[in-house]
Amino acid sequence: MEKHEGSYILSLDEGTTSARSLLLDEESEIVGQGQHGVDQIYPRPGWVEQNPIEIWNAQVKSFKKALRETHLTPDKIAAIGVTNQRETTILWDRSTGNPLYNAIVWQCRRTSDIVERLKEEHGRLFKEKTGLTPDSYFSGPKIKWLLENVPTIKSRALKGEVLFGTVDSFLICKLTGGLTHVIDYSNASRTMLFNIHKLEWDEELLELLNIPEQILPEPKPSSEILGYTHPRVFGAGVPIAGDIGDQQAALFGQTAFKNGMAKCTYGTGNFLLMNTGRNPSRSRDLLTTIAWALKGEVNYALEGSVFIAGAAVQWLRDSLKIVKDASKTDSLASSLDSNEGVYFVPAFTGLGAPHWDQYSRGLIIGLTQGTGRAQIARATLEAIAYMTREITEAMERESGISIEDLRVDGGATRNNFLMQFQSDILGKNVMRSSKLETTALGAAYMAGLAVDYWSSLEDLTRMWKADRVYEPKMDAKESERLYRVWKSAVERSRGWAKIARDIK
Repeated sequence: MEKHEGSYILSLDEGTTSARSLLLDEESEIVGQGQHGVDQIYPRPGWVEQNPIEIWNAQVKSFKKALRETHLTPDKIAAIGVTNQRETTILWDRSTGNPLYNAIVWQCRRTSDIVERLKEEHGRLFKEKTGLTPDSYFSGPKIKWLLENVPTIKSRALKGEVLFGTVDSFLICKLTGGLTHVIDYSNASRTMLFNIHKLEWDEELLELLNIPEQILPEPKPSSEILGYTHPRVFGAGVPIAGDIGDQQAALFGQTAFKNGMAKCTYGTGNFLLMNTGRNPSRSRDLLTTIAWALKGEVNYALEGSVFIAGAAVQWLRDSLKIVKDASKTDSLASSLDSNEGVYFVPAFTGLGAPHWDQYSRGLIIGLTQGTGRAQIARATLEAIAYMTREITEAMERESGISIEDLRVDGGATRNNFLMQFQSDILGKNVMRSSKLETTALGAAYMAGLAVDYWSSLEDLTRMWKADRVYEPKMDAKESERLYRVWKSAVERSRGWAKIARDIK
């Protein structure tokens, strides 16, 4: 496809709390955008769902707003890139496109017992083939739960009437009028079903989970024309040319194209990825994942996940009513000279890397009568930094590569207290990108490269700039002391859900 004057790239970024659409020009500047919220549903403690139709409608509203805001017609879009909350699982009717159950969100822990058995009996097998430590986080156990617990789904799946997808697959299917059922390698690598060495669905793992292969989407590279939007849906037949999971998209958007380059996205959770190049790096405590597939080559990454980061700040706002706006935590935390001995472990849905303890639960410790809003706000921001350091240390240990500086993005990076404290606890420079929307940017880059809107990785690297660099200021001994105390608090949170359940 040849680029024409006045064309733009549309990036669809479907996250955990909202669907966004960004229109970008050749200099990767945002010329228009739209955003619409998506509600979460909590049917039981530890269960998290969303309505797939609400997800789709939110995405449609967001791209229509972006087009309306810029007075652009759909035919001015050169290509569309899609990025998404990754492990969230949807099953829908092949013929109608209607969902058969709510989306089970990546944070959901309903499959804990299924995963515990898989980990005990087949943990090494899953790790070798998929690069993943079995956890409720991933899609495979969620599919198994749906097939076993929702009436008629399994029998219909065996008849070929049911399709599975992560959110990208669902959106692309909808955008193409039901004609395209695909998933890119990066999203497929988050299902616990995909062999990251052979780049195909793994028959042995499908058999262990009793999942029929006919429901699965076709795995594809992250950057190629996957299909075309249906004119009835989008207003024109536009190529969908990029598909990549949100955290891999952010790594690409940060132009971390060289081995050893790392980024951390501060969103609902925190996700730290390091580019490890053409060969998957074996890991004990972290995840080995596919970063992207581009122009016939696959790049791998090491990943560490903090399940609850920005979500903890939202909890302060929405549940505890400590702040009216999440940004106010910055000034609250900065109003104190220290944390006054208060530590928070936000393990609301268990602990991710490097602990992988799905029975951990949230804990605030060190409370006194003098503890107030400021201390709890500060403990929450500090916890995000401590958890990020845990992952950074594990990543350096297992890769043998020292991370020189950390590129950061996401909404929470606007919080100057958090970014400075992160630099202090890491003892490294923290570099905030001038473009915080790196997830949407990564998806746009994938689409643009596929249609020659941008010609090379060098073009993209040229456009990356740091908005601000935070340098360590805290005394190293004090940094170490704070970190050790927090790790002691983590140990007190471990296994709590199981302990509480088992006491008679």
